[in-house]
Formats: sequence, structure tokens, C-alpha cells
Amino acid sequence: MLINKRGVTVRFWIQSVFCMVVLLCSSILFAGPKIQSWETPNGAKVLFVSAPELPMMDIRVVFDAGSARDEDKPGLAQLTASLLSQGAGEWSADQLAERMEGVGASFGTGAAQDMAWATVRSLTEPKALNIALATLSTVIAKPRFEAADFNRTREAMQVGLRQSEQNPASVVSKAFFSKVFAGHPYASHPSGTQESLAAMVRDDLVQLHKTYYVARNAVVAIVGAIDRQQAEKIAAQVTAGLAKGQHAPALPEVVMATKGVTENIAFPSSQSHIRLGQPGIRRGDPDYFVLYVGNHILGGSGLVSLLSDEVREKRGLSYSVYSYFNPMRKAGPFIMGAQTKNVQAQEALTVMRKTLQDFIDKGPTQEQLSASKQNITGGFPLRIASNKDIVGYLAMLGFYELPLDYLDTFVGKIETITAEQIQDAFQRRLHPDKFVTIVVGNPEVAPGS
Repeated sequence: MLINKRGVTVRFWIQSVFCMVVLLCSSILFAGPKIQSWETPNGAKVLFVSAPELPMMDIRVVFDAGSARDEDKPGLAQLTASLLSQGAGEWSADQLAERMEGVGASFGTGAAQDMAWATVRSLTEPKALNIALATLSTVIAKPRFEAADFNRTREAMQVGLRQSEQNPASVVSKAFFSKVFAGHPYASHPSGTQESLAAMVRDDLVQLHKTYYVARNAVVAIVGAIDRQQAEKIAAQVTAGLAKGQHAPALPEVVMATKGVTENIAFPSSQSHIRLGQPGIRRGDPDYFVLYVGNHILGGSGLVSLLSDEVREKRGLSYSVYSYFNPMRKAGPFIMGAQTKNVQAQEALTVMRKTLQDFIDKGPTQEQLSASKQNITGGFPLRIASNKDIVGYLAMLGFYELPLDYLDTFVGKIETITAEQIQDAFQRRLHPDKFVTIVVGNPEVAPGS
């Protein structure tokens, strides 16, 4: 169909205006929430976002008290965090639960390698909020650690450990971490061991709580329908019962292995679980965004990743194959993983290694890079769509001392990354000849047997 010059001009003008509107909307859409930060009178760091749309408030208190602080008592941090809600101040576990349920509030605690946390979600209606905040403040500052609760919770963790021993995914994960981080606090799993849990006494929990559950070792993240003045009062109230204390000492650096290690673990199953990798990057690493985008292409984008294409689509070796960087306080792991039939484990490993090496050697194509950027930036608004999402990001930013404009600049940093940067970073940071490789499966057909 012929279009006259005027028609072409009009169409071009309309398209130009449309693109400008899309770009403007995108910039508005990608603008992160306004983050405010300060310290409480006793030294806790606070990050706050006002979200007046719903009469709700989410608060997350994070302590540098994860399993990296277990020392010679693996499982101590997780046991301590689990017992916070089992009785505090003048309230038993049942009474704590009744207080929160009575005002429609929710409460939770947990621990991972780097951190331990307590969270509350409540209505901002004064009665509900006051009860929720008073409960949270008491739970983190005055846990009872009563003998009966201690024994019951410890036994539940021991039961969980026995169950995990029957799960090949758990077995391969624990073996991988113990090898990659040998000699480092990250080597032990947060759930501990049967021996370490059996040897624990109440005083171990009391001492960990006294040392690490202190204001200067805490980050308070708040998101909700309140203003700055209210947020300051809330943060001060929640942390009022905490001693000032000191921030936890720096963890040791993670040391890269000098040579590769492969371990086959016998497990009675028709499927082999494969895990391979090395120490990767820490939070705030200068290469983080480049490696993040590169890994999205390699194995972090699900069924459209290179690993999925080579291992799953072309050869049918595994339904799920993946890779990711898990940045932590110190260098967390870079992990590649898959699950496949025992008889195919060696072939799957070979293809995974070759796919990675090809990516290191050649980097991504421009088409792959463009698709990855579009996927990441297009999905980013959904990652900060709820108050719960935002409070999690605030806690992460405060804990790892990341800049407050992290969410504002995320999309921009992704969009500026080049294929050359990705190739350079992967060549500098990943060393397949030094990888730890763990295969959990049937020893009669596992690779290398």
C-alpha cells in the first residue's frame, strides 16, 4: 500500500510521541520509593518508606546474628531465632500468639547465614498497632528461653535434620557449602547437626542473644501508612529494650580453592542431584550488576537460558537446570545445578561445563543481552509492588550498607551494561578448573564411579 509523504510524516510523528510517552511512563514506573534513614537513640539503623495507600504497616528488624555467628555450635542462631516467639516478657508462646491474632497482626522470626530477623505486619489502627509493636519489642529484647520450649524446639530441629537426610536436594546443598566454604563460618548449614544441637544448653542461647541482639547490631525497616514522625517513634519503641552493644565483628574473607574437587555421594534414587560452583561475590560488589545480567542469560532466566537450551531443550537431560550468584556479607556462592537420571549425570555435567566455558570465552550476543535487559527491567516493578517486598529490600539495603538510591538506579544500571563487560567479568570472576562439584545419586551409575 502506498502512503504519501504527509502520511509518512504524520505516522512518524505519532510513533515518536508514543515512544516519548512510553519512556516517560517507564521512568515514572521505575522510580523507586522514597527512602528515609536515621538512627534510633540507642544506635539502631532505620530505613523507612511511607506508603499511605493501605492502612497497614510492615516492620522487619534484622540482626547480624545469622549462622555465621554460630562458631563451634552449628544451629545456634536458628534455634535462638526460633525461640524468640516461644515466650517473652510476661507472655507464653500461646499468649503471644493470642495477642497478635486478637488484633489481626502477623509475626515471624528466622535466621540464615548472615542474619536473623523478626517481622510484624499490622493494621495502623492505634490499638492493633500498639499491641503489635509492644509484642515485637518484648520478643526481640526479652525472650524467655524456657527449658521446656528449648527442648521442644531443639527436638523439632533434630527431627527436621533427620528428614533432610532423606532429601537428596538437601544433601547436595549441605555438601556443596561445606566444600566451597571449608574453614569459613559459611560452611555449616543454619540448621546445625545432630551432634551440635544435642550439645547445646540454654546458656548458649542467652549468650548469643546478649551479644548480637543489640541496637548497634540491628537494622529496622518500616513500610506503611505512617509519616516520618510516627516512624521515628515506632523505631525507638521497638528497639527501646535493646542494649546499645556493639556491631558484630567482621567475618573472615572467603578463600578460593586452589584446585577443583569432585565428590560423588551415594543415595538410593533414580535421579542424581548435581551442584557445582565456587565462591562468587559479596553484596555491594562492583561487578554485581554485570554478573547479574550475564547470569540471567546463562542460567537465571528459566526455560529461555543458555543452560536450559543446551541441557533441557536440545538433549532432554534435565527438566530443571539453573545457575545463580548468591551474594552475602562476604563472597557468597556461584552455583550451577540440575537434576537428572543417574545414567545421564556425566553427560549433563559435561554439557553444563561446556556451556559455561563457551559463555566465559565468547560472552553473550547482542540479541541475548537485549532480551535479558528487557526481561529484567520489565519485571522489576513487580519486585517492589507490595509493602512486603519493599520492607525486604529496605532490610537488605540497611544490613549490607547499600546506597539508598539502589532501587532508583537499578534499571539504569542494568540498561548500561555491555556484552564486553559481561565477558570480562565472567573471565575474571569464574574459574571452572577450581569448581567444587557434588553429585548425589546412585553410585553404580554416578559419574566417575
